[in-house]
Amino acid sequence: MNENKDIQEKAIVEEVVSSVEAEAPAGELNADQFLIEFEQIKEALVKAEEKANENFDMALRTKAEAENTKRRLEKDITNAHKFGTEKLVQELLPVIDSLDMGLAALSDEGATIEKFKEGNEMTYKMLLSAVEKSGVEIVNPAGEKFNPDLHQAMSIQENAEVEPNTVLAVVQKGYTLNDRLVRPAMVIVSKASEKPKDNQIDEMA
Repeated sequence: MNENKDIQEKAIVEEVVSSVEAEAPAGELNADQFLIEFEQIKEALVKAEEKANENFDMALRTKAEAENTKRRLEKDITNAHKFGTEKLVQELLPVIDSLDMGLAALSDEGATIEKFKEGNEMTYKMLLSAVEKSGVEIVNPAGEKFNPDLHQAMSIQENAEVEPNTVLAVVQKGYTLNDRLVRPAMVIVSKASEKPKDNQIDEMA
């Protein structure tokens, strides 16, 4: 096949040379020089074609690698959505086991309120430990300064014993997840006691 190609190229070259010689003024065309330049051009074209094929193959490989990477990322994202809470679930399983044992213990003859309370306290500590490992923190600001970023005031009460805007009581604890507020703490906040007016003092006197 290559031999036929070479024969065809040689025939084309001879035809081009003959045509150029027929049209060119006498003495201005050097056939040998023309053939040399033609071979150089042909060689340059072959190299350019090889380089183009090489770049094309590289582009195909790059595209294939990009598509494979995209598929892997999509799979990783899907798995992250499906199994992102797997670690938390593993931490919660002992808590569930403890609750199961506590409920089963209620049917025992020796079950008492004290034992049930003790078991609940232990289970509660296990639960707190599990969620804390996942970045959950409790917001329990009793006695602290009111913080609107973390607390929600349910009511305001006069109190002369503490500074204004102090959290007097926590109605419901709040929670954060990796420093992001999940639920604010519901609190009762103090305010300064109102002083009686001068005329009220005179009337009382």
